[in-house]
Amino acid sequence: MPITHAAAKAQRKGAKQRARNVAEKQGIAKILKQARKALDAKKNDEAAKQGRAAIKAIDKAVAHGIIKKNTAGRLKSRLAKRINAAAKAK
Repeated sequence: MPITHAAAKAQRKGAKQRARNVAEKQGIAKILKQARKALDAKKNDEAAKQGRAAIKAIDKAVAHGIIKKNTAGRLKSRLAKRINAAAKAK
């Protein structure tokens, strides 16, 4: 239970920020999942399109401080590696 008015406000702000961050992270996870599904279904064009959308969403999340730079790099690298391998196998 917050004691001061400022502590109560900080608690409210934190709850709003947390909700926003969780929503954006879930959006990234959803886009990544769609890209992986497209890769598994051998739909390379769709996977490339979803991959670009995922990279854009990841970069936005880094800019907003929602995920760390190294985490973003790792996610993008793994996705790009799978997309490139699928394109070569075609």
